[in-house]
Formats: sequence, C-alpha cells, structure tokens
Amino acid sequence: MALALLLATGEEAFAKKMYRWVDENGNVYFSDQVPPDQVQHKRETLSEKARVLDVLEKAKTAEQLAQQKRLDALRKEQEKIIAKQNANDKVLLSTFRSIDDMNKALSNKMASFDAGRKVIEGNIERFEQQLQQQQQQAANLERNGTKIPPKLLADIAASKQQIESGKQELIHHQQDKQNSEKEFKADIARFQFLTQSNSDGKPVNGDTLAASNASNDLGLFVCQDAAQCEKAWKIAGEFVATNSTTGQDVESEKLIMRAAPQKDDDLSLSVSLLERNNSQQIFLDIRCRQSSIGNELCAGPKAQSIRQAFAPFIQSSLAAQQ
Repeated sequence: MALALLLATGEEAFAKKMYRWVDENGNVYFSDQVPPDQVQHKRETLSEKARVLDVLEKAKTAEQLAQQKRLDALRKEQEKIIAKQNANDKVLLSTFRSIDDMNKALSNKMASFDAGRKVIEGNIERFEQQLQQQQQQAANLERNGTKIPPKLLADIAASKQQIESGKQELIHHQQDKQNSEKEFKADIARFQFLTQSNSDGKPVNGDTLAASNASNDLGLFVCQDAAQCEKAWKIAGEFVATNSTTGQDVESEKLIMRAAPQKDDDLSLSVSLLERNNSQQIFLDIRCRQSSIGNELCAGPKAQSIRQAFAPFIQSSLAAQQ
C-alpha cells in the first residue's frame, strides 16, 4: 500500500487536529485539512499523539442510502414483532402456572360460550312462538273475512326480523367460540413450548428456557460476542440461501434479503443484524406472496419449522467449526 505523507513526520506533525484516510487506490494520507475531492472517504481524527479520536464513515451512495432506508424500515418492523411476541409470552407465563390450569380455563371459557348460546337460542324460540301466535291470529281474521290490522302485520314483520337477527347472532356466536378455542389452544401449545424440559429430560431454569425457546420460535439468534456474531452472520446467509426459493436481492453487513416472492409457493427469507438490549441479535424474517395461498404458507407449519430451525442451525454450525 502506498503511503502519502502530506506533512512532515514527527510529533510536531500532530500539534493540531490531524486526519488520516485511505483513497480508492489504497494510498494513506495524513493532513490537517481534507481536500474537497477526498471528503467522500472514511477518515479518522487523530490526537497529538496520533491516537484515533473519532471516525467519520465513508459517504454513502444514493443506492446505499436507499438500502439503508429499507433496512431501517425492516428492522423497525422486526423489532415490533419481537417486542409484541415477548410481551405476549410474558403475559402467558405470568397468567398460568401449568397446562392443567390452561385446560381448566379453556373448559370454563367454552362453558361460558355454551351458556351464551342457550340464551340466544331461547330468545329465538320465544320470538318463533310469538310469530306463530301472530300468524294464527292473522289467519283467524282472514277466515272470518276481517281485514288484518296494519299493526298486526307490522308485528309479524318485526318478529320475523328478530328471529333472523337472532339466527345471525347465533352464527357469529359460534364463530367467536371457534376462534376463541383456536386461539386458546394455540396459547396452550405456546405455553408448553416455552416451559418444556430440555432434550435430556432434566428440568432447567424456567425463565432461561422460556427465553431460549422464544428466540428459536421467533427465528432470533442472540450473539455471545462480536467474534461469534461475525461467524453466525455468514452461517445465517447460508441458511437464507438454502431455504429461500427466490433469487438474491440485498447482501450487506447488516441485511441479507432474497428477492420478493412472485409465486404462491415462494418463500423469501431475510436476516437483519440488530442491536438490542446491549447485544447483537440476528433476526430471520420470512415473506410470502400477498395471496390467500401465500398468506397460508407463511402462517403454516413449513414457515414455522424454518423459523424454529434457524437458531439451532447456527448453533450447530458454530459448534462444528470449533
């Protein structure tokens, strides 16, 4: 590497603020001023003893700025996902003590729905009896050659409307019950996942295990240190390439993202390097095509299994490198 010294050497050369930078040809420069044609390079501010005081990163191109904007937006959304999941897990673990507690709570909730259903059915039956009486009254009047009063006709119409409203309410009530049962069973499965024992069957600290399992379920790898994170980032890139069905899009120091999904069965993976809670974390995201099939794919077991395999894959690959 060529070295260009613009000022005399020696300690007196650093009597005032100095800058050091490297140009595109690898030449190293020292100067108390940065020429306009060199301001785009990364540069260091040096002390009187040539110690680095500050670093100004290399100016970004328009393409790099656009990519950074995409990265910031992606990281913001990812952090929302992580925060929401962590909050849900915390509530779940603090609300219930065991699977038995959750099953009892589910049973009570379903019993409450059943009681509500009986009330709605009772109302429908009452309006049907009322309608039957009104129609019988109208029929008697017709047989006697008497004109049916407008009020009776209005009452009959109102009874029919109340019956129809009751039936619609019953349909919605049953849907709410099914959705509630589905969500509750998902919470039970989640609780079981967060509190399960390790592979050798020995119990471990609940909080630590819950955090570990939650990270795996989210597709989140938490680095122990910078050196491990550097290796893990390369492994994460391999995982993304292997499990994505779309081509390459972005690959930088903090974002690896495959191209957007084009087909219903496409899986587009991306990983971001995040700074959270005083640690570096690698987060996996999965995108599918915006269609009913695509949405089902991203919400289904295939995508979930890929997400859950992410952190263990990195761990096993790191272990194999040792």
